[in-house]
Amino acid sequence: MTSAQALVRGMRPRQWPKNILVLAAPTAAGVVLQPQAALATGVTVLAFILASSGVYLVNDIVDVDADRAHPSKRHRPVASGELPAREALLAAAVLLAGGLVVAALRPWQLLAVVALYESVQLLYCAGLKRLPLVELFSVASGFLLRAVAGGAAAGVGLTTWFVAAVGFGSLFVVAGKRSSELVLAEDTTAAIRPVLGRYSSSCLRFVWTLSAAVLVTTYALWAAVGGQAALTGWAIVSILPFTMAVLWYAVKVDAGGAGEPEEIFLHDRAMHLLLIAWLACFLGSVYL
Repeated sequence: MTSAQALVRGMRPRQWPKNILVLAAPTAAGVVLQPQAALATGVTVLAFILASSGVYLVNDIVDVDADRAHPSKRHRPVASGELPAREALLAAAVLLAGGLVVAALRPWQLLAVVALYESVQLLYCAGLKRLPLVELFSVASGFLLRAVAGGAAAGVGLTTWFVAAVGFGSLFVVAGKRSSELVLAEDTTAAIRPVLGRYSSSCLRFVWTLSAAVLVTTYALWAAVGGQAALTGWAIVSILPFTMAVLWYAVKVDAGGAGEPEEIFLHDRAMHLLLIAWLACFLGSVYL
Protein backbone atom coordinates (compact mmCIF):
# COMPACT_ATOMS: atom_id res chain seq x y z
CA MET A 1 0.00 0.00 0.00
CA THR A 2 1.34 3.44 -0.94
CA SER A 3 1.65 6.29 1.54
CA ALA A 4 -1.14 8.11 -0.31
CA GLN A 5 -3.50 5.17 0.14
CA ALA A 6 -2.50 4.86 3.79
CA LEU A 7 -3.12 8.57 4.28
CA VAL A 8 -6.63 8.30 2.83
CA ARG A 9 -7.35 5.37 5.14
CA GLY A 10 -6.03 7.41 8.07
CA MET A 11 -8.48 10.18 7.17
CA ARG A 12 -11.25 7.64 7.82
CA PRO A 13 -13.63 8.27 4.91
CA ARG A 14 -16.06 5.80 6.53
CA GLN A 15 -16.63 8.48 9.19
CA TRP A 16 -17.41 11.25 6.71
CA PRO A 17 -21.16 10.47 6.60
CA LYS A 18 -21.31 12.06 10.08
CA ASN A 19 -21.06 15.38 8.28
CA ILE A 20 -24.58 14.93 6.93
CA LEU A 21 -25.62 16.57 10.22
CA VAL A 22 -24.65 19.84 8.55
CA LEU A 23 -27.86 19.50 6.51
CA ALA A 24 -30.12 19.18 9.55
CA ALA A 25 -30.89 22.83 10.27
CA PRO A 26 -31.26 24.00 6.64
CA THR A 27 -33.49 21.00 5.92
CA ALA A 28 -35.68 21.60 8.96
CA ALA A 29 -35.99 25.26 7.94
CA GLY A 30 -37.01 24.28 4.41
CA VAL A 31 -34.17 26.16 2.69
CA VAL A 32 -31.68 23.39 1.92
CA LEU A 33 -32.66 23.30 -1.78
CA GLN A 34 -32.20 27.03 -2.25
CA PRO A 35 -29.00 27.75 -4.24
CA GLN A 36 -27.33 29.90 -1.58
CA ALA A 37 -28.13 27.48 1.23
CA ALA A 38 -27.05 24.49 -0.86
CA LEU A 39 -23.71 26.16 -1.59
CA ALA A 40 -23.26 27.07 2.07
CA THR A 41 -23.94 23.54 3.28
CA GLY A 42 -21.62 22.09 0.64
CA VAL A 43 -18.79 24.35 1.82
CA THR A 44 -19.54 23.42 5.43
CA VAL A 45 -19.44 19.70 4.70
CA LEU A 46 -16.07 20.11 2.99
CA ALA A 47 -14.73 22.14 5.92
CA PHE A 48 -15.71 19.42 8.37
CA ILE A 49 -14.33 16.63 6.19
CA LEU A 50 -10.96 18.37 6.24
CA ALA A 51 -11.11 19.31 9.92
CA SER A 52 -12.28 15.90 11.14
CA SER A 53 -9.74 14.07 8.97
CA GLY A 54 -6.98 16.14 10.55
CA VAL A 55 -8.30 15.34 14.02
CA TYR A 56 -8.39 11.60 13.24
CA LEU A 57 -4.75 11.67 12.20
CA VAL A 58 -3.71 13.55 15.34
CA ASN A 59 -5.66 11.06 17.44
CA ASP A 60 -3.91 8.12 15.75
CA ILE A 61 -0.50 9.70 16.38
CA VAL A 62 -1.26 10.27 20.07
CA ASP A 63 -2.73 6.77 20.52
CA VAL A 64 -0.22 4.85 18.40
CA ASP A 65 1.04 2.65 21.25
CA ALA A 66 -2.44 1.88 22.59
CA ASP A 67 -3.74 1.19 19.07
CA ARG A 68 -1.01 -1.39 18.50
CA ALA A 69 -2.39 -3.37 21.45
CA HIS A 70 -5.99 -3.07 20.23
CA PRO A 71 -7.54 -6.04 18.33
CA SER A 72 -8.75 -3.91 15.40
CA LYS A 73 -7.15 -0.48 15.75
CA ARG A 74 -3.70 -2.03 15.28
CA HIS A 75 -4.52 -2.13 11.57
CA ARG A 76 -4.83 1.65 11.36
CA PRO A 77 -2.14 3.14 9.07
CA VAL A 78 -0.12 4.91 11.78
CA ALA A 79 -0.28 2.01 14.24
CA SER A 80 0.65 -0.53 11.56
CA GLY A 81 3.53 1.58 10.28
CA GLU A 82 2.05 2.03 6.82
CA LEU A 83 1.91 5.78 7.42
CA PRO A 84 4.90 7.29 9.28
CA ALA A 85 3.89 9.47 12.22
CA ARG A 86 5.85 12.42 10.80
CA GLU A 87 3.94 12.30 7.51
CA ALA A 88 0.66 11.90 9.39
CA LEU A 89 1.42 14.95 11.53
CA LEU A 90 2.24 17.08 8.48
CA ALA A 91 -0.94 15.96 6.73
CA ALA A 92 -2.97 16.67 9.87
CA ALA A 93 -1.64 20.23 10.06
CA VAL A 94 -2.54 20.83 6.40
CA LEU A 95 -6.02 19.35 6.83
CA LEU A 96 -6.79 21.31 10.00
CA ALA A 97 -5.64 24.55 8.37
CA GLY A 98 -7.58 23.66 5.23
CA GLY A 99 -10.78 23.23 7.23
CA LEU A 100 -10.39 26.73 8.64
CA VAL A 101 -9.58 28.23 5.23
CA VAL A 102 -12.66 26.65 3.64
CA ALA A 103 -14.84 27.76 6.56
CA ALA A 104 -13.57 31.32 6.09
CA LEU A 105 -15.28 31.37 2.67
CA ARG A 106 -18.62 31.71 4.47
CA PRO A 107 -19.82 34.05 7.27
CA TRP A 108 -17.47 34.41 10.25
CA GLN A 109 -19.82 32.38 12.44
CA LEU A 110 -18.94 29.24 10.47
CA LEU A 111 -15.22 29.85 10.94
CA ALA A 112 -15.82 30.29 14.68
CA VAL A 113 -17.73 27.00 14.92
CA VAL A 114 -15.12 25.03 12.93
CA ALA A 115 -12.32 26.56 15.03
CA LEU A 116 -14.20 25.58 18.20
CA TYR A 117 -14.70 22.06 16.85
CA GLU A 118 -10.99 21.65 16.11
CA SER A 119 -10.00 23.08 19.50
CA VAL A 120 -12.28 20.78 21.48
CA GLN A 121 -11.29 17.70 19.51
CA LEU A 122 -7.57 18.44 19.80
CA LEU A 123 -8.00 18.90 23.56
CA TYR A 124 -9.79 15.56 23.54
CA CYS A 125 -6.78 13.97 21.83
CA ALA A 126 -4.41 15.69 24.26
CA GLY A 127 -6.06 14.43 27.43
CA LEU A 128 -9.81 14.98 27.76
CA LYS A 129 -10.33 11.43 26.49
CA ARG A 130 -9.02 10.17 29.85
CA LEU A 131 -11.65 12.01 31.91
CA PRO A 132 -14.95 10.14 32.40
CA LEU A 133 -18.07 12.05 31.36
CA VAL A 134 -15.94 14.94 30.09
CA GLU A 135 -14.84 12.75 27.20
CA LEU A 136 -18.45 11.83 26.45
CA PHE A 137 -19.44 15.47 26.15
CA SER A 138 -16.30 16.26 24.14
CA VAL A 139 -17.13 13.65 21.51
CA ALA A 140 -20.84 14.52 21.52
CA SER A 141 -19.97 18.18 20.96
CA GLY A 142 -18.46 17.22 17.61
CA PHE A 143 -21.86 16.09 16.36
CA LEU A 144 -23.67 19.09 17.81
CA LEU A 145 -21.19 21.58 16.34
CA ARG A 146 -21.72 20.08 12.88
CA ALA A 147 -25.44 20.79 13.16
CA VAL A 148 -24.81 24.27 14.55
CA ALA A 149 -22.37 24.97 11.70
CA GLY A 150 -24.99 24.04 9.12
CA GLY A 151 -27.36 26.61 10.58
CA ALA A 152 -24.64 29.26 10.84
CA ALA A 153 -23.52 28.79 7.23
CA ALA A 154 -27.06 28.94 5.84
CA GLY A 155 -28.19 31.79 8.10
CA VAL A 156 -30.78 29.62 9.83
CA GLY A 157 -31.73 30.34 13.43
CA LEU A 158 -31.67 27.32 15.74
CA THR A 159 -34.53 26.65 18.13
CA THR A 160 -34.02 25.41 21.67
CA TRP A 161 -35.72 22.13 20.74
CA PHE A 162 -33.37 21.59 17.80
CA VAL A 163 -30.22 22.17 19.84
CA ALA A 164 -31.46 20.01 22.72
CA ALA A 165 -32.50 17.15 20.44
CA VAL A 166 -29.22 17.10 18.53
CA GLY A 167 -27.16 17.52 21.69
CA PHE A 168 -28.82 14.72 23.64
CA GLY A 169 -29.03 12.57 20.53
CA SER A 170 -25.28 12.91 20.18
CA LEU A 171 -24.75 12.04 23.84
CA PHE A 172 -27.04 9.01 23.41
CA VAL A 173 -24.94 7.67 20.53
CA VAL A 174 -21.60 8.31 22.27
CA ALA A 175 -22.70 6.82 25.61
CA GLY A 176 -24.12 3.83 23.74
CA LYS A 177 -20.78 3.36 21.99
CA ARG A 178 -18.93 3.40 25.31
CA SER A 179 -21.44 0.98 26.82
CA SER A 180 -20.88 -1.48 23.97
CA GLU A 181 -17.11 -1.06 24.28
CA LEU A 182 -17.36 -1.81 28.00
CA VAL A 183 -19.21 -5.05 27.24
CA LEU A 184 -16.45 -6.02 24.80
CA ALA A 185 -13.75 -5.11 27.31
CA GLU A 186 -15.40 -7.29 29.96
CA ASP A 187 -15.76 -10.22 27.57
CA THR A 188 -12.17 -10.15 26.32
CA THR A 189 -8.71 -9.44 27.65
CA ALA A 190 -8.00 -6.98 24.84
CA ALA A 191 -7.20 -3.35 25.62
CA ILE A 192 -10.11 -1.28 24.31
CA ARG A 193 -10.05 2.23 25.80
CA PRO A 194 -8.34 3.28 29.07
CA VAL A 195 -11.21 5.50 30.27
CA LEU A 196 -13.56 2.50 30.28
CA GLY A 197 -11.97 1.39 33.53
CA ARG A 198 -13.48 4.45 35.19
CA TYR A 199 -17.04 3.65 34.09
CA SER A 200 -19.50 1.08 35.32
CA SER A 201 -22.13 -0.47 33.09
CA SER A 202 -24.88 1.02 35.26
CA CYS A 203 -23.41 4.52 34.93
CA LEU A 204 -23.25 4.34 31.15
CA ARG A 205 -26.72 2.80 31.00
CA PHE A 206 -28.06 5.73 33.02
CA VAL A 207 -26.40 8.25 30.68
CA TRP A 208 -27.69 6.74 27.46
CA THR A 209 -31.15 6.03 28.90
CA LEU A 210 -31.47 9.61 30.15
CA SER A 211 -30.18 10.96 26.83
CA ALA A 212 -32.66 8.85 24.87
CA ALA A 213 -35.55 10.07 27.02
CA VAL A 214 -34.60 13.72 26.57
CA LEU A 215 -34.00 13.18 22.85
CA VAL A 216 -37.47 11.74 22.23
CA THR A 217 -39.11 14.35 24.46
CA THR A 218 -37.45 17.32 22.79
CA TYR A 219 -38.15 15.96 19.32
CA ALA A 220 -41.80 15.45 20.21
CA LEU A 221 -41.96 19.01 21.57
CA TRP A 222 -40.45 20.33 18.34
CA ALA A 223 -43.04 18.41 16.34
CA ALA A 224 -45.87 19.70 18.52
CA VAL A 225 -44.96 23.31 19.26
CA GLY A 226 -41.71 24.36 17.60
CA GLY A 227 -40.42 25.02 14.10
CA GLN A 228 -42.24 25.98 10.92
CA ALA A 229 -43.50 22.42 10.43
CA ALA A 230 -45.17 22.20 13.84
CA LEU A 231 -48.73 22.64 12.57
CA THR A 232 -48.57 19.92 9.92
CA GLY A 233 -49.79 16.40 10.57
CA TRP A 234 -46.63 14.86 9.14
CA ALA A 235 -44.53 16.35 11.94
CA ILE A 236 -46.67 14.59 14.54
CA VAL A 237 -46.64 11.32 12.58
CA SER A 238 -42.83 11.47 12.35
CA ILE A 239 -42.61 11.01 16.14
CA LEU A 240 -43.51 7.31 15.78
CA PRO A 241 -40.72 6.15 13.42
CA PHE A 242 -38.29 8.48 15.19
CA THR A 243 -39.04 6.91 18.57
CA MET A 244 -38.88 3.40 17.12
CA ALA A 245 -35.47 4.16 15.60
CA VAL A 246 -34.19 5.36 18.98
CA LEU A 247 -35.54 2.25 20.69
CA TRP A 248 -34.05 -0.04 18.05
CA TYR A 249 -30.67 1.61 18.51
CA ALA A 250 -31.09 1.11 22.27
CA VAL A 251 -31.62 -2.60 21.63
CA LYS A 252 -28.27 -2.67 19.82
CA VAL A 253 -26.60 -0.78 22.65
CA ASP A 254 -28.05 -3.15 25.27
CA ALA A 255 -26.70 -6.12 23.32
CA GLY A 256 -23.24 -4.55 23.12
CA GLY A 257 -23.52 -4.06 19.36
CA ALA A 258 -23.11 -0.28 19.14
CA GLY A 259 -19.33 -0.11 19.42
CA GLU A 260 -19.21 1.12 15.84
CA PRO A 261 -22.35 3.30 15.42
CA GLU A 262 -21.76 3.84 11.70
CA GLU A 263 -22.13 0.09 11.15
CA ILE A 264 -25.69 0.21 12.49
CA PHE A 265 -26.67 3.22 10.40
CA LEU A 266 -24.99 1.88 7.25
CA HIS A 267 -25.78 -1.83 7.40
CA ASP A 268 -28.74 -2.53 9.70
CA ARG A 269 -31.82 -3.06 7.51
CA ALA A 270 -34.35 -2.47 10.27
CA MET A 271 -32.68 0.85 11.05
CA HIS A 272 -32.75 1.73 7.35
CA LEU A 273 -36.52 1.15 7.17
CA LEU A 274 -37.17 3.21 10.28
CA LEU A 275 -34.96 6.06 9.10
CA ILE A 276 -36.58 6.09 5.67
CA ALA A 277 -40.04 6.20 7.26
CA TRP A 278 -38.96 9.00 9.60
CA LEU A 279 -37.25 10.97 6.83
CA ALA A 280 -40.33 10.71 4.59
CA CYS A 281 -42.54 12.07 7.37
CA PHE A 282 -40.00 14.71 8.32
CA LEU A 283 -39.60 15.98 4.76
CA GLY A 284 -43.36 15.85 4.32
CA SER A 285 -43.79 18.07 7.37
CA VAL A 286 -41.37 20.63 5.94
CA TYR A 287 -42.16 20.66 2.23
CA LEU A 288 -45.79 19.53 1.87
